[in-house]
Amino acid sequence: MKYIVYAMAAMFFLASCSKDNDETGGGNGGGGETGGVTDVTPITSDLTVNLTTDKACYKPGETVSFTADALPAGAKIRYRTLNKVISEQAVAGSSWTWTAPATDFTGYLADVYRTKEDGTEVILGTIAVDVSSDWTRFPRYGFVATFDASKTESKIQEEMAFLNRCHINGVQFQDWHNKHHWPLGGTREHLDAVYKDIANRDIYTQSVKDYIRIQHSFGMKAMFYNLCFGALDDAAGDGVKEEWYIFKGTGHTDKDAHTLPDSWKSNIYLLDPGNAEWQAYIAQRNDDVYANLDFDGYQIDQLGNRGDRYDYKGNKVNLPKTYVSFIEAMKGKHPDKRLVMNAVSSYGASQIAGTGKVDFLYNEVWGDEADFTDLYTILKANHQYGNQALKTVFAAYMNYEKGSGEFNMPGILLTDAVMFALGGSHLELGGDHMLCSEYFPNTRLQMSDALKTAVVRYYDFMTAYQNLLRDGGEEEKVTLVCTDASKNLNLNTWPPQKSAITSFARRVNGKQVVHLLNFLSANSLSWRDLNGTMPEPRLVTKVPLKLNVAGKVSKVWVATPDAHAGASQELAFEQKDGAITFTLPSLKYWSMIVME
Repeated sequence: MKYIVYAMAAMFFLASCSKDNDETGGGNGGGGETGGVTDVTPITSDLTVNLTTDKACYKPGETVSFTADALPAGAKIRYRTLNKVISEQAVAGSSWTWTAPATDFTGYLADVYRTKEDGTEVILGTIAVDVSSDWTRFPRYGFVATFDASKTESKIQEEMAFLNRCHINGVQFQDWHNKHHWPLGGTREHLDAVYKDIANRDIYTQSVKDYIRIQHSFGMKAMFYNLCFGALDDAAGDGVKEEWYIFKGTGHTDKDAHTLPDSWKSNIYLLDPGNAEWQAYIAQRNDDVYANLDFDGYQIDQLGNRGDRYDYKGNKVNLPKTYVSFIEAMKGKHPDKRLVMNAVSSYGASQIAGTGKVDFLYNEVWGDEADFTDLYTILKANHQYGNQALKTVFAAYMNYEKGSGEFNMPGILLTDAVMFALGGSHLELGGDHMLCSEYFPNTRLQMSDALKTAVVRYYDFMTAYQNLLRDGGEEEKVTLVCTDASKNLNLNTWPPQKSAITSFARRVNGKQVVHLLNFLSANSLSWRDLNGTMPEPRLVTKVPLKLNVAGKVSKVWVATPDAHAGASQELAFEQKDGAITFTLPSLKYWSMIVME
């Protein structure tokens, strides 16, 4: 049945394509390879099954526990890496297990499906599985920022269950500390049950401990946040010396400071990160933290380019150079703990990466890096700085100037689509809210239920296909044309253009991967969507495409987080004259086409 259906569809497709010229550009012609595939299994979806796993990531050979809210009769579950089915099983009941394969650093998609009488597969639900022994190979970073009496064990469990569903494997603890120069609430020997953070909010030590413990139960890692050079106005009483600070002039009279509201504890005064005595002091304070709280590492922060600054002796301070010294000192004190350092507006990025002591790269991006093209530039630079080994996480605050209400879903999804397609990830998901500001406890914007559902799909997609998205490969330029002029579609290669569909291509492990990003309705080429006005993109369906290829193609498939919950779909195609022709089922925000 399916062969007849698809053969007829292929005939119709070929008849309807316009006879455009054979110039495919790029010099990548396939040398006259011919062939194609017509016999593919049609798929549709009825996404009524919600799936969860017990952890955010797994070690090779570890048991993965699945749960489903409801399974219809005849449902099956299969496990795929990319488009390849590696195992399949019948499902009985609402829970089952699967042994993770022995191959390390691999993403999988588990999908529950049933087969209709005509051979059509109906996708009922999906979930990704990350099998990686080290979370920093594919970091998916989240945050927590409130630790008051409302954070009961059940509330924390609920919050972390959502992050777990999004496969968040590392969590940054923001605004958890007592003082920047004395992060622990109390002393090494006597912890305070409750203390005040910089904004004079209550912090419950037990809540911090509970977050860490519950995160560990989900296979997540916990990272504590602190500046590399912060001290409050009472620091002298805690042993911080005047000679350690940095100053705005040569006379050591005007300390550099980050000013804060009067209702807060103090302004933050800045020290020289390269001062060996300060390094030894804060390393000891960190030792007090690690002795009492089971953190896995230190998220180091800075404040970007401060202009000309001077040490106590009047020498100009080269801050990026001091970051190197600081990172090395922190690693030397705690070699088994992970380190990540913020490159604010890319300040110090090459020096931070060059230490070889950070586990991934972290870029807080602002208005000076506001365009989608800037994300590409940062990723390309980081790839070089990190010797092609370190992944990039963007701290990128969405809808920054929108005062209240809900996040604008089109802006969020388009930005995530671009970040993920280019190979990055996005720090945005907290236990109880999405990030809209550099002040992480800020909850002025909320996620709609629709956005929560979509975000789960996007994080499933990033995780399941991480080996195509974030695991190397070489960028390529491809020529892609729509062969039906009536579709009125403008296709261009990266960088993005408004009123166009933009392609970004990469060759990964012998596969040609082409990402299509939908800017047809975009009102801006900025990822920030400052006021939450990015329109929902126009959905396009059944788009006949022609793509230049090199060599014989045996399979073409497509996957998108916007349809079938990310499940891949094999496509019928024809190959001749150095190009393939096929029909793209749909494009909403982002579709990924793979040629094997």
